[in-house]
Amino acid sequence: MNTVVITGASKGIGHATALKFLAAGYQVFNVSRSAAATPGITDIAIDLSSADFEAVITAKLLPQIASPEKLILIHNAAKLASGSLQETSGEALADILALNVTAPQRLNRMFLPVMSAGSAILYVGSTLSEKAVANSFTYVTSKHAMLGMMRATCQDLAGLKIHTACICPGFTDTEMLRAHVGQDSAILNSIAGGSAFGRLIEPTEIADLLFFSAENPIINGAVLHGNLGQIES
Repeated sequence: MNTVVITGASKGIGHATALKFLAAGYQVFNVSRSAAATPGITDIAIDLSSADFEAVITAKLLPQIASPEKLILIHNAAKLASGSLQETSGEALADILALNVTAPQRLNRMFLPVMSAGSAILYVGSTLSEKAVANSFTYVTSKHAMLGMMRATCQDLAGLKIHTACICPGFTDTEMLRAHVGQDSAILNSIAGGSAFGRLIEPTEIADLLFFSAENPIINGAVLHGNLGQIES
């Protein structure tokens, strides 16, 4: 059976992506602290920033996907925090990197042994994987690192017929974005006005892009921006 493992699939882009793969007949696993609580999605409760999450993966998840026809691993879970270079301590940066960068590599090493030809490792980056804004030092740093990890993944897996890509959403209407702006509709409207279409991206649109990337190995080592065309100031 085709299988997809998605981190942070309980809400937002992750949940929309889980539903997309579920509709296509995939076995779907959500690796997250919170449950998707959706029929057909198997929840594996894990704090991916913890030092010992591998034990939970080994005990509860790997036995359920011992021999998948193909396995899609999607690194979607992320933490977003505000703060400038001047305000950011080493500990604060390490906290963000633990979830946004280190956890994906730990998962890669665990799942690669069961990934056959046709499998894929997909990274959910950000517009901020290739640019920066003020007061988002840890997030920008981590998303740049994730893009570099994808490119290194492509090179190191050459010949195995396992492809990879970094999907970079623009401003998407998710719980994380709304929480980040304090549920302020005026700020959300201002952000939406920054795209050429004058609206926020729907999580289902990014889910479609992830699914297409998973199914098409010609997209290997690629950075795909899904942002409706951002208006540069």
